Parts: sequence; C-alpha cells; structure tokens
Amino acid sequence: MDLRQLAAVVAVVEHRSFSAAARSLHTVQSNVSTHVARLERELAVTLIDRTTGAPTEVGIAVVDRARRVQAELDALVADVASMNHETTGVTRVGVIGTTARWLVSQLLVALARAYPRVQAVVVDATTTSLLPQVLNGRLDLAVVALPVRDPDLESHELFKEELMVVAPLAHPLAAYQRVTLAELAEHELLLEPPGTAFRDDLDSQARLAGLRLRPQAEVDGMRLLASLAFEGFGAAILPASAVPPVGFGGTAGGWTRVAIDGVVGRTVGVVTRRRGLPSAPTRALREVLVRVVTDQAARQPGLHVVHE
Repeated sequence: MDLRQLAAVVAVVEHRSFSAAARSLHTVQSNVSTHVARLERELAVTLIDRTTGAPTEVGIAVVDRARRVQAELDALVADVASMNHETTGVTRVGVIGTTARWLVSQLLVALARAYPRVQAVVVDATTTSLLPQVLNGRLDLAVVALPVRDPDLESHELFKEELMVVAPLAHPLAAYQRVTLAELAEHELLLEPPGTAFRDDLDSQARLAGLRLRPQAEVDGMRLLASLAFEGFGAAILPASAVPPVGFGGTAGGWTRVAIDGVVGRTVGVVTRRRGLPSAPTRALREVLVRVVTDQAARQPGLHVVHE
C-alpha cells in the first residue's frame, strides 16, 4: 500500500470516474486504474464498482481512512513549517449559515493579520452536512449547533443564542409580543426536521411541558427556513442570529419578531475530531476563531458568549 494508491481511490470517489480522477491528479487513466487495482488486490476486496463507478461499502470505509491519512500528511508538512517559527498551510473550516453571516468576514480579516501565511477554506452548510465532513477529514473543524453526540467528535461551546418566532404580519402569532410554548403548540410552524440538534432540542423542551410542536413544513437549513418566514410562507422558530433587523432586504414591514418565554436557546460550538493532533494552521485558526467570537458575538442581539 502506498500514498499514490490511496490518492487514486479518493480521487475516483470524489470525481465519480477514473478519467476525471486522472485529470485531477494530472496523470493518465491507466495509472489511476493500476493504483486502484493494486490496492484492491492487497486488501482482497473490491473498492470501486466498475459498472457504476461508485464506491462499494468497503470502498467508502477505505476512502474515509485515506482522507484522514492525507489530512495527517498535510498537517505534518504544516507543523514542520511552524517549528521554523512560521505558521503556514491550508486549513478547512465549516460554518453553519446563520453564524457565517456575521462571523466569516471578521474571522478571515483577523486570521490574515495574525497568520498571513495561513489559508482558510470555508464551507457554508448545515450542521447535519458539516459533521460527516469533520469525521472523514474533509474539514479540520466546524462551527455547528450543539449538542453533538458522536463519540469520535469533540466539541466546545462558543456562544448561546436566544430563540424567537418570525411571523408574517398576516399570521395570528404576529399579534403577540411574547408567546409560550403552549401558545406555539396551537399553530403549525416552520421547523427543522427531527434528527437535527435544533429540532430535537425544541421537541425535548416541548415534551417536558407535555406539548407537541406541529410542523407546517420541515426544512434542514436555518437560512432557508428563515427566508420562508420572511417571504410570508409561515411562522418559524429561529435562533437570534438567523433574524436580521426588521425591514431587512425586500421584507420591509412584512414580518415581525415575537419573543418566546420559558425556552432554552441554541448553543453553537466548535467541533473537531477526537483522534489526531490538529495541524498548526488549524490550531491557529481555532485560536483566532475563539478570539473573534468573544469580541463579535457580544455585539449581536440575543447572543451570549460562553467562557469555558
């Protein structure tokens, strides 16, 4: 087994064909095919279904490990450079959209000032999409909604944010200034689907109160959920960071905020793989991230910094 074989398998899976993998690796298709075939012989398994070009179940497991090997090699190079008193290299960070809206620009500016040789690749996605990418090594860390219960991931809280309802002016909830969970349970709502940290936490709080929230629609993506509420599709329960000032964009006068009494807000934190030492660029990014959050989150309405 060698690194070229691992790189070939990863490239085939990521680019969905041997020819596209060869182009990405700047080689010819026959070389990629040879590397994959040799690795399959050594492991005595089929990694790529030649009919569909898709990875087999074993192939998926091998690719996940191969990505971690590649990430460790990248970290090795970066760490050696940092020992020469120069932190340099690439780090990949995922950020949920509602937090990315106010955090990413400040993070990139602060990173460039503190570590000018560190390049950050930022991925904007949902928590449910980001966590597997941290696990398989595509991302070095991610800012996501907590809690995260995977034993292979380690999380640290960054800030907590209050919850509120965004209701179109024509919706019955728009007549309220404050509501309780019991009052919310009387209406169909725009919610994230079960299995997301935000929805599961809401359902848990509702169950403790003997209530059940009723979905009008379920959307995995807080920014899309907020957009639907702003456009008048329905009322949504949202974290504070998902709600811009009233009159934002083309929604002037079309919706209102309603405070929610007696609920625990959302917690947002940073997640990394439990195993393995983060690279020097990743450690630098995390240091700057915590500093920027501590400075900026307090300026965002409804957000409260957590000091661990």
